[in-house]
Amino acid sequence: MANVSVYNMEGKEVGKMELSDAVFGVEINEHLVHMAVVQQLANNRQGTQKAKTRAEVSGGGRKPWRQKGTGHARQGSTRSPQWKGGGVVFAPTPRDYSFKINKKEKRLALKSALTSRVQENKLIVLEELAFDEIKTKQFKAVLDNLKVSKALVVLADKDEKVVMSARNIPKVKTALTNTINVYDILKGDTLIVTKDAVAKIEEVYA
Repeated sequence: MANVSVYNMEGKEVGKMELSDAVFGVEINEHLVHMAVVQQLANNRQGTQKAKTRAEVSGGGRKPWRQKGTGHARQGSTRSPQWKGGGVVFAPTPRDYSFKINKKEKRLALKSALTSRVQENKLIVLEELAFDEIKTKQFKAVLDNLKVSKALVVLADKDEKVVMSARNIPKVKTALTNTINVYDILKGDTLIVTKDAVAKIEEVYA
């Protein structure tokens, strides 16, 4: 089992914690991690891009000049792709980019991402994270104490004061244990998890 330090909000070490190998010590499967990231990005695409083909643009019903004898190349329509104002060749149309991956593959990809954060010493466990009021300055102070600027902060339960305090800090995102995903874990330089959140993650994914 991996042993990690537990810090308080002042950035001081207050203890040690053992992480479950079933979640934070698996063999990293880079292929599944890549698939999970591609799936999330694909599922987030709106797929609403659209351009008109030569069949959809207006005009161009008449042949611009006769077939032979003009010295010009033969043309059938002023709305062919080579003309200004013409249609687009193989124009994109609205489509759904989303696809599915198996639940077991998704779980293993998430465990692989969590394990990579432990192996790279980019996992910080906080004893607790709580504020008396919504204050961005307080949250920034906690990050400064931990020497972190870009991070995903995982909470066990929704805390409006913590979430709202973090909202205006660039490159910082908050998430609950049931909403974490591979892309967000890897995008943040550091993964900050409260002690209660670690217990919940191990309970769900072990």
